[in-house]
Amino acid sequence: MSYPTIVFSGRTFTAEWMEAEVERLCAGLEAAGVAHGQTVAMMMRNCPAYAALILACRRAGVYYVSLNWHCKPPEAAYMLEDSGAAMLFVHDDLLAQVVAGVPTGVSIVAVPANEESPQPDASGRAGRWIEFGVGVPPMAARPRLHFGSVQYTSGTTGKPKGVRRLALAPQERDALELESRRIGRIASGMATGVTAMLCAPIYHSASTMYLVQACDAGAKLILEPTFDALRTLELIERHAVTHAYLVPTMYRRLLALGDAQRARFSVATLRHVTSTGSPCAPDVKRRMIDWFGPVITEAYGASETGYVTFIDSPTWLAHPGSVGQALGSARLRIVDDEGCELPPGQIGAIYVRQPALPDFTYVNNQAARDAMERDGLVALGDVGYLDEQGFLYICDRRNDMIISGGVNIYPAEVESVLQGLAGVADCAVFGIPDEEFGESVAAAVQLRPGAQLDAASIQHFLRAHIANFKVPRVIEFHAQLPREDTGKIFKRLLREPYWREQNRRI
Repeated sequence: MSYPTIVFSGRTFTAEWMEAEVERLCAGLEAAGVAHGQTVAMMMRNCPAYAALILACRRAGVYYVSLNWHCKPPEAAYMLEDSGAAMLFVHDDLLAQVVAGVPTGVSIVAVPANEESPQPDASGRAGRWIEFGVGVPPMAARPRLHFGSVQYTSGTTGKPKGVRRLALAPQERDALELESRRIGRIASGMATGVTAMLCAPIYHSASTMYLVQACDAGAKLILEPTFDALRTLELIERHAVTHAYLVPTMYRRLLALGDAQRARFSVATLRHVTSTGSPCAPDVKRRMIDWFGPVITEAYGASETGYVTFIDSPTWLAHPGSVGQALGSARLRIVDDEGCELPPGQIGAIYVRQPALPDFTYVNNQAARDAMERDGLVALGDVGYLDEQGFLYICDRRNDMIISGGVNIYPAEVESVLQGLAGVADCAVFGIPDEEFGESVAAAVQLRPGAQLDAASIQHFLRAHIANFKVPRVIEFHAQLPREDTGKIFKRLLREPYWREQNRRI
């Protein structure tokens, strides 16, 4: 098992430090009774301890669930219960925010967000990170769990679904792990001796994959708590960064810097920039290639499927707007509403499969997993087409998911909370264009007769129940929401005025 050297907040955490931390955490998991195949959860901001926990879970054969650190108690409670998590590792300054939603049977370990000033635990429930795994025997040897990340995503029901890989037979495991690593290296560009940068939240599935790829390569990893455009340029030059994970929202913030600010720093050491998670507008990508050089790459996929296409800069310039061709042995198919495969150039639903990853299930919801499959491929909810050379183009999303700054937001989840507010008769949540984040959240609300609610009161209510980034920035009121003949709200009519002047649909 390889270990990275991590540079974080001006400190260097060596590979030897990481190895010792992983040993300690594995010992702590075993002492706490966390068996092979069980699940632990993490609710933390980016830091070396987060990386160590992920590596320890992989080594201990333990599934791990990353909770978005903006979670409120109801959101955390559902995911902890649904996943069957035995433990929660949480930054101590986030504990008060979420402890009311932590089920009684879940053990808590408070991880100092700032080692120099740890926060007191008013709940009395949390163990201390500094004591975890100390003074106990080392963990006995266990089979590793290469595909142990459980990512919670969502859909039309509004309840998050945990994506978990199915266990492999021993005779299949080694070959599939090798192929998975090969595919990951293509997407991330990772290799021995690279210096990589990660400033996107680790709780994102793509960020987790990037982190794991950097660890497996024994890379030097420049890990940032958050993204800052000017600091990113400064660190690229200072550490001679060769590889980076950046999403389109970060591109926009970088491009928004003035010419003088950009000219202060060199990005000449960059060899591979990975972008995933949300569509990148062609003009944004072209400007980034003009600035950074032909190092910008893009991979398309989902938590359920992993990456299924890949495209580098020279290829993209020859096929602008494409998200690439099939990655490895991935299968891509475009089908119509009857399930018939469509010829090149015709738009339909995108179905995919990446054989380099084990199949998956949704935790406690196999029926939802079965519903998205057709002929061995699964639908990602996107609509697009393949050209004659097999390049995939994304045109729209068939489902209602909003991607804001690379974060998936599911309207049904927001709608289900909003419908619980007294005075709301009905509502619809949808994505609207946002110059910085790609999309932002909007809500159309129909009030009950006599109800007195305004946008601010609705936003205040929602912030008590869901993460702030899910709260609609725009709220419009309708005497009657438009409906289809079936009675379903006609969301397309609500979205259309916002998108009419745009040269994109997502």
